[in-house]
Amino acid sequence: MIIDTSLVFSNLQAVTTSAPSTNALDLGATGIPFGATVPLVRNVGHGEPIDLSVSVAATFTGLTSLQVSVQTSSDGVTWTSVDTGAPVPAAQLVAGFQFHVPKVIQEANCRYLQLFYTVVGTATAGTINAAIVANRQSNASCGGA
Repeated sequence: MIIDTSLVFSNLQAVTTSAPSTNALDLGATGIPFGATVPLVRNVGHGEPIDLSVSVAATFTGLTSLQVSVQTSSDGVTWTSVDTGAPVPAAQLVAGFQFHVPKVIQEANCRYLQLFYTVVGTATAGTINAAIVANRQSNASCGGA
C-alpha cells in the first residue's frame, strides 16, 4: 500500500479519549471561473468512494469500544460527521487490526476533512494510523512460502 504523507490523518496517534485525528486535510479554496462573480461550489462528485486505511498500531487497553467517523468542515472549526463506522469492541483492537470504516463519500463537499475517534470507556493505551489510500491492503499475511 502506498501512502502519501499529505493524506495522513493519524500517524501513531495515541487515542485514549474521544478526539479528532491529529491532521485535518485542507482540500483548498474553490476558484472563481472566468466571467463569474462567485466561486464554484465544491462537488466531490459521483464515482467510486475513496478508501480510508485505519489500523491499530499499538494494542488498546482499558476501553470498551472505539468508533471512527468521517467529518467535514467549511471553516476548519465547526465539524459535522458525514459517515460513521460501527463501534469496534476492545477485544478486537489489537495491533494490526484494520477498521471497516466509512469511505470518503460525495457528501464530503466541504473544504476540510478529518476523522473523529469516539472512545467508550477509559482507554489507557493504544495508537492509530489512518490515511486516504488508493486501495486498502487486505491480505492476512505477506512474504514467505
